[in-house]
Amino acid sequence: MARPPLRPALTLRTRTAVLVAAAVLATAAAVLEAGHWRLSADRHRIELTPRFRRSCPDCRGAGGWWTGGPFPEMEACSCWTDRRELCVRLLPIPAWPDEPPF
Repeated sequence: MARPPLRPALTLRTRTAVLVAAAVLATAAAVLEAGHWRLSADRHRIELTPRFRRSCPDCRGAGGWWTGGPFPEMEACSCWTDRRELCVRLLPIPAWPDEPPF
């Protein structure tokens, strides 16, 4: 009894879709890197946050500098603090219960 020929694991259409998706992700990663953005995603939100620039003449890629005095603090550089954060809400965050669980 002859067996039917086995179908390839991925058809040509599926392989093309996977390659296109990989190309889109690689392009998106390159654009985010060039624009100094960090992408983070979870089930509640997708966030784009600015990153400091390595070529910044003020902070020299450190993101800020320490101020002097008895209580030194980090002063953030304007190369990343003056840019907006972008956030897309996906699912609502569940409310925190007012009563203890027991």
